[in-house]
Amino acid sequence: MNYFLAKTEPSTYSIDDLDHDGQTVWNGIHSYAALKFMREMKAGDLVFVYHSGGESCIVGLMKVVQGPRVDPNDEKSWIVDVEFRLKYDEPVTLKEIKQSHKFDDWSLVRQGRLSTMPVPEKFVKWMKEKGYKVQ
Repeated sequence: MNYFLAKTEPSTYSIDDLDHDGQTVWNGIHSYAALKFMREMKAGDLVFVYHSGGESCIVGLMKVVQGPRVDPNDEKSWIVDVEFRLKYDEPVTLKEIKQSHKFDDWSLVRQGRLSTMPVPEKFVKWMKEKGYKVQ
């Protein structure tokens, strides 16, 4: 199992929307770099949900239930099916992640506009140490 991070504007589709829907098709990715990472997702992988805009933060976790395939509505894009796993009581802010200086080499810190990316194992470990569920 691998971990990824996927960004969304909460005004477009939030963790609460995913919780309500239970499952959805994750789409709308157009960046070549982000699509490359999206195509690496497999059923069973876990994805941290990141709300961008406002206070940028990790707000929960979703699970890939069907791996990547070409978006039937946009042949230049890919989609995956995901299901809600959990919402964090306390989001993990980008500010907190940056202030730790443990992840300065992570795309989230280095390439702020990248919408989908792999998550380093050391971040998953850090989240566990902080008491966050990551499964």
